[in-house]
Amino acid sequence: MQGQITYFTKEGKQNTTETLMLAKSRALALGIKTVLVASTHGYTALEAAKHFSGSGISLIAVTISAAFVEEGWCMTARERAAVEAAGVKVLTSQLSFGGGIEDAFQGDSSPQAVISNTLYCFSQGMKVAAEIAVMAAEAGLVSTDEEIISVAGSNEGADTALVLQPAFAKKFKQLRIMEILCKPRSG
Repeated sequence: MQGQITYFTKEGKQNTTETLMLAKSRALALGIKTVLVASTHGYTALEAAKHFSGSGISLIAVTISAAFVEEGWCMTARERAAVEAAGVKVLTSQLSFGGGIEDAFQGDSSPQAVISNTLYCFSQGMKVAAEIAVMAAEAGLVSTDEEIISVAGSNEGADTALVLQPAFAKKFKQLRIMEILCKPRSG
C-alpha cells in the first residue's frame, strides 16, 4: 500500500482547513466513523463541525481539565455550549501523558514525560493527537478495537492528523499509529 503525507511548511492555525479536509477524505475512504479533534476554546471543533457536516462521521472534541485554567487552556461554558450546539460531543479530561500527580514528583523522568517528549520530536500535534486518543478511550467514547482519526495542532488550530487505533492508558503499548495524514515539517 502507498499513502501520502502532507507536510506543512509552518505549524499552526493556518493549516486547519487542509488538515480537516485530509482527515475527512481519509475517514470516508477507510469507513472510519469517529474523528477526535483537540480543541482548547472551540475553534477547531466548530471548524470540524462545518467540514464534516452531513458525512455521518461522529466528532468528539477533547479538551483539557480545569487544572489548566490559569494557563488559559480551558474551554469556557459558553464555548462548550457552542461546540455542543454544532453537534460535536465534548470530552474534558486530565491529560493522559502528564499533568497529574506523577508530574509533581518525577518531572521529565516519568513514563508519561518520556512518551510526551518522544512524540514532541515529531510535533506538538503528534503528541496531542495520540494523547487525546488515550483520553477518549479511557472515557469509553472510542473503541480500542477500531481505527479512528485524531486531529490536533500546535498552539491554535489543527496541523496534524493521524489514523490510529486507540488504547487505554494501562495498555498504552497497544496504541498503533497506522497512518500520518499530515503534520508540520518542523516544529
